Amino acid sequence: RLSDLNAMAGKVAAREQITLRGSASIVSEFFSYGINSILYQRGIYPPESFTREQKYGLTMLVTTDPILNNYLKNVVGQLKDWLCNHFVQRLVVVINSIETNEVLERWQFDIECDKTMTENSQPREKSEKAIQDEIRSVIRQITATVTFLPLLDAACSFDLLIYTDKDLEVPEKWEESGPQFINNSEEVRLRSFTTTIHKVNSMVAYKKIDSF
Repeated sequence: RLSDLNAMAGKVAAREQITLRGSASIVSEFFSYGINSILYQRGIYPPESFTREQKYGLTMLVTTDPILNNYLKNVVGQLKDWLCNHFVQRLVVVINSIETNEVLERWQFDIECDKTMTENSQPREKSEKAIQDEIRSVIRQITATVTFLPLLDAACSFDLLIYTDKDLEVPEKWEESGPQFINNSEEVRLRSFTTTIHKVNSMVAYKKIDSF
């Protein structure tokens, strides 16, 4: 019937449009899965503490550790709010040696955002499928990095750094931090994705192994 067809067309059109809040949700969800993927691929937590989920047309690994899960949920929730307000410039996953506290890897995600976009702006045109295809390419690259990144043979921990506007009030239980750069590093640029409102550029830096 015509009314049913019109309703279906409306639903399809809605999914082709991206609002500021919708874009913030997509980007923060990517970080949730992306951080989980890095922690699994780099062996920061034992493999048996992850479970499989289908997302982006891929099998994703997500932590079942309650403390880590709660921590990531809090970070991603705060990140989504900041993305809606154009406060976030960069997110970095830093991997350190527990024994020496030396920084061994630095996964950097630079976030460009269209600050002209507000809650009341007209939605942008881009399909959910097109965005998910781009995100899938980034996640696949994160997975493939194990082929060239040096083996992390010591016990490691991780830190999350979020670069925000300077005058932003830091929430409780968060603290100011230095950039935690790597001495003598190699860098590999990964793919980017864009919602048309937020663009995320990815790269990983790792400690160069001296060759003899």
